[in-house]
Amino acid sequence: MTLRRVNVVILVLLGVAFLIIVQRNLLNLSDFLHKENTDVGVILPFESELSPDLRLESPRTGEEIPVLITAAEERLGAVVAAMNSVYQNSKANVVFTIVTLNDTVNHLKVWLSKTTLKNIKYKIIIFKPELLSGKISKDLQKLEAGKPLTFARYYLPLFIPEAEKAIYLDDDIIVQGDIQELYETNLKLGHAAAFSDDCDSASAKGIVRGAGNQNNYIGFLDFKKQAIKKLGMRANTCSFNPGVIIANLTEWKNQNITGQLQHWMELNTQEDLYSKSLAESVTTPPLLIVFYKRHSTIDPMWHIRHLGTTGAGNRYSPQFVKAAKLLHWNGHYKPWGRTSSFTDVWDKWYIPDPTGKFHPVRKHTGDN
Repeated sequence: MTLRRVNVVILVLLGVAFLIIVQRNLLNLSDFLHKENTDVGVILPFESELSPDLRLESPRTGEEIPVLITAAEERLGAVVAAMNSVYQNSKANVVFTIVTLNDTVNHLKVWLSKTTLKNIKYKIIIFKPELLSGKISKDLQKLEAGKPLTFARYYLPLFIPEAEKAIYLDDDIIVQGDIQELYETNLKLGHAAAFSDDCDSASAKGIVRGAGNQNNYIGFLDFKKQAIKKLGMRANTCSFNPGVIIANLTEWKNQNITGQLQHWMELNTQEDLYSKSLAESVTTPPLLIVFYKRHSTIDPMWHIRHLGTTGAGNRYSPQFVKAAKLLHWNGHYKPWGRTSSFTDVWDKWYIPDPTGKFHPVRKHTGDN
């Protein structure tokens, strides 16, 4: 073979090699672009999705404030109002983690993307109900409060694994203060969470009293059961409300809080440890046990409760409600329903459903 032919063969081989390299690079680039435009991967045992708008243009900077809230289909309007109140009343860099079920995702996405909430930072996580298998008794499963999303607060570090501190909020709340202030609540050394005590001065007058006294431990736990007796807890200890939680997630993980809560859930299915007069908060008893005398407290004005109970409109003046930093309609009567107190406060933050599926129920003139 002549030298010229050898050179031609070498050039052809080099050309083929170059084309192969170019093709591979193009495939890799296509792969990369595809990945950049798909949802974030799976966070086992949950599926997670990042909001389409990461708000790179947003002026909100600084430390991220993780806020977790659950989104049940039948209460989706509540979630929207709560998130809107948090976002509009703060300039902080709030990032919402919204825990929901698979059949609610599309409705939620439309509501967030087609309204003034389209610029918030959020992450959607699909809760897997099988995670609670064997942990909830059949009697409790029948209650509204026994539905899977109610227990999402037990799994805070799994939903927000990168954070050291986070806020959990029930959906039936409205925030009127700057969430940054709540986030900066001081937790004592070794405490994994802060709650609002049911005997605090601001909300004590709204406590539902009666069978079981729902403001102390005996209202939630059966102190005749041996497993409860052995803990040495005082039955008249003031209980706390877990509708608002400030969590030190590092301590939560170090102390295996989630594992402890699951243990008491499972034990209850075997030994029926909860009080017979327990009303709606089936998530509270395990929390009371695990955090007995081991939790910090939230400023009372950052959790004004019992707005969803009978006569709440007589307990609180409009001036007091206006001054509150956070309002909580725990109880039977919700602000998107027909007979709740202070619905005008809630209405201020509600954003109509662009799909038309959710409508607050309001009492009109002529209704009985």
